[in-house]
This record gives sequence, structure tokens and C-alpha cells, in this order.
Amino acid sequence: MISVDDFHKAYGETVAVSGISFDVAAGEILGLVGPNGAGKTTTLKTLSGVISPTRGRLTVQGFDVERDAVEVKRRLAYVPDDPQLFPDLSVDQHLAFTAAAYEVDGADRRATQLVELFELAAKRNTPARDLSRGMRQKLAICCALLHDPVALLFDEPLTGLDPRGIRMLKEEICRRAEQGAAVIVSSHLLAMVEDICTHVLIIDAGRPRFCGTFAELKETFGSSQPATSLEQIFFLATEATPAVAATASVG
Repeated sequence: MISVDDFHKAYGETVAVSGISFDVAAGEILGLVGPNGAGKTTTLKTLSGVISPTRGRLTVQGFDVERDAVEVKRRLAYVPDDPQLFPDLSVDQHLAFTAAAYEVDGADRRATQLVELFELAAKRNTPARDLSRGMRQKLAICCALLHDPVALLFDEPLTGLDPRGIRMLKEEICRRAEQGAAVIVSSHLLAMVEDICTHVLIIDAGRPRFCGTFAELKETFGSSQPATSLEQIFFLATEATPAVAATASVG
């Protein structure tokens, strides 16, 4: 569903990502983790078509993110870490605009279901500028889910959410995966990644340190030192000198 092969991204002489490869199949949730500046957001922005790769091939459901940009965007949703909404548009207007852009059938029904799920029903006529940070995050998530994308990209999706919103989003991510979507979640909240993700990709300084299932992760890093949690393994992986399983595939 999502395929990244030998992805490189450089900004002038600064290398942001160097040689990342992975696949995410339908029904899988990949946790993308790494220190600040590791290349996580760059990877998600490139997959979504916001920026172009320096080298490599990235596809969604077989469509190339550069050559088939429109087809990729039809199938994909990207929620950045700081979603930029239209300050003067209300919740309903954001959803209507999204529905028109994606030509969503039955948009009113879907929009109603989403705003009720994420507790925005009482704010449907409220402009984005008057929403709290958490409500703006919920609105961005609702817009992303409206057209039922087959590939979902989340960059720090829990920012600003209250406990109920966190639970709703985690459940919705799992439900979408069960229905056949391929999902990537980038987060520093390792407990959340361990809780909902089926696979994990650890990157550091733009290079892959590990890619695979949690069982494979524990087998790789738990043999020399006792490490059972993702947090413990994360530090082992990012402090190790060689990249481990650098081009392993998910799925």
C-alpha cells in the first residue's frame, strides 16, 4: 500500500534523510520514531507530496508520489504536527471544502459522524480561529478521515488532545487499519506507538536503525542487553553505531 525505496532528501549540503526503505501493507500501522531532526517529518512530507525526494521512489497503492501526485492525494491523508486551518472558516465549512475537493459522496452523513465522534458537534458553526488547540487538531483529523483514505499519515497526532480525544483517535486509527488502510504514525510518545502499532521504524540522523515487527525489534536489541519496552530499545537503537536492519521491509 505504501512503499518507500532508497529514499534520500537533501537541502543543499544538509542531508535530512539517507537511504530509508520500508513498506506498509494494508491493515498495518507503522510507528515512525526517532530523535528530533531524525527525518521523520521530512519522510511524511515527501510521501504526501509536500516536498520532493532528492532520490528514491515513493508510492501509494502503486502510484508514484511525483509522477502521479493527484492519484496519490486521492488515496492519502496527511495530518501534520501543526495543521494550518483557514481561520475564518467554521468547522462545517472546513468539512464542506474538503468534501468538495475530494468529491466525497454522502459527505454530510460522514461529516456528522466524524464531528460527533470527536466531540465537535457543538462547534460546527465556530470559526477555526476561535477553537482551542485540541479542537483544531480534532478538526484536522476529521477533514483527513472524511474521504476514507487508504493511506493515513499522522505526525504527532495527539498534540493538544484531551484524554477522551486521545482514546477516540487511537481507536479510530486501529479501526481504519482493520478496514484495510495502511497507517504511519510518527510520535515521541513511545508508549502510544507500542500500544497501537504493528511495526516500528527507528531512524536517527536521517538513517534507518531498525525496521520490522516488535518481536523482531526485541530479538534484535534484547539479546546483548535486557530491553523489553520500546523506550529501552529506542535508546539502544539510537545510541548504537551501526544501522541495524537498515533496509528491512514492513509487511
